[in-house]
Amino acid sequence: MSKRGRVQLRRIEDKTSRQVRFSKRRSGLFKKAFELAVLCDAEVALLVFSPGGKLYEYSSSSRIEKTYSRYKQFMSVEKDANNVNVNEDADNMQNNCEDSSNSNILSDIAHWFTSRNIDQMGAAELDQLQAVLMEALRRIKFKKTQVSPTGRALDLNEDPEDN
Repeated sequence: MSKRGRVQLRRIEDKTSRQVRFSKRRSGLFKKAFELAVLCDAEVALLVFSPGGKLYEYSSSSRIEKTYSRYKQFMSVEKDANNVNVNEDADNMQNNCEDSSNSNILSDIAHWFTSRNIDQMGAAELDQLQAVLMEALRRIKFKKTQVSPTGRALDLNEDPEDN
């Protein structure tokens, strides 16, 4: 009978044993990804390349490309939000947003729209506005996960027809 317990994390030297372990671990990983998707209603995508270069993939949605597109879109928004050069108005508004409640953030956003004509904003101002809106959206999603019985946050990037 084999000994169960904590496995030392080091490369398995025997090629056959390594392949068997890879296959079993890969199956377990895919099972966990499936369980996470079903139990938590999460969108999961998993890519695994074998040592020989073979691709194994799992996606809880209909296509892994859809999940990857969402990931790329999310990362570009995060990158844009992190690279914003904030001027004094946006700086003051950002500080007010951080110090105020979620409802005050929404009133700050409303003030932003009423005090400026969005059609006449330059790229830098639009980037600043986007950063403020993304922060508001992040807070709303966080709050929704706290109050939602399913714990699933609203995703405005998600296509409603896909649900």
